[in-house]
Amino acid sequence: MRIPLVLVTGFLGSGKTTFLEQLVHRHRQRKIVYLVNEFSARDVDAARLLARTPDVVAISGGSIFCRCLVTEFIDRLRSLPDRFATPAAPLQGVVVEASGMANPAVAARMLCETQLDRLYEMTAVVAIVDPGTFGKLLHTLPNIRAQIEAASLVLLNKTDLYCRSTVEQTADAIREIHPDVPIEQTRCGRSEVDVFATQAPAGAHGELAPCVDPSYVTLDIPLTGAFDLDRLRKAVEQLPDEVYRIKGFADVGGRRCRVDYSGTDWTCEEIDGDPPPALVFIVRGPCDPAVLQLIRSLQPTG
Repeated sequence: MRIPLVLVTGFLGSGKTTFLEQLVHRHRQRKIVYLVNEFSARDVDAARLLARTPDVVAISGGSIFCRCLVTEFIDRLRSLPDRFATPAAPLQGVVVEASGMANPAVAARMLCETQLDRLYEMTAVVAIVDPGTFGKLLHTLPNIRAQIEAASLVLLNKTDLYCRSTVEQTADAIREIHPDVPIEQTRCGRSEVDVFATQAPAGAHGELAPCVDPSYVTLDIPLTGAFDLDRLRKAVEQLPDEVYRIKGFADVGGRRCRVDYSGTDWTCEEIDGDPPPALVFIVRGPCDPAVLQLIRSLQPTG
């Protein structure tokens, strides 16, 4: 019997990792491995999942559907049963969280060409959508449309944060792209759909992306000393079309916190452990001089 494989897509900050946390909780009695693809070199999202389950694998520094990382991705998929399963506890599923910029159209062909389709059965392609950013990104980033086209299920997430008209307009835009795809409205990534018990359609077919996408720039910024989150918020408000995502760890008010900005909302929560203080910025390319000035301002002077 093949191992169920679920692919989770969605642009930066739509709620993919939160959805995976829900899956970990719902399937805690099953042997599920979570493979997390970070576009940046720093494993922020994988660290979140590791706090809930040890069965996490991180691939960072690009997209698993680009030429620079696809070989590593294939090798990792091949190794998962030997690494995580035993005769007494076979592997019961794999969840792949693709980076927010990924075009998943190539996934089915990749499994076939590598004969990994003999080992895995893709049961779902879940696209997670933030209604607050979808409309704008749809017209500027082609992979957003590709994620909807490839989906077997769309989770219209964060519906508690937006008015009904915004949610309905987003649902209408999704149906224009993929008329038959099921759409479920969710909050905090909570869904009762058993993504391991379905079978994803063959879907669209695409090509691997080049290693360098000029549409995005990733900046990894180490932090020293105290961090002024309010100042960062105010600065980002002046650059709404330039900064796609900020995530990482910082000392805020004397506490080590996880900081996250998704284009519409901020979160800052105290964490256990002591990860190095640093923030990852994913911004529109080529990098605007105002963004570079913002980055420089994060470092304390004197």
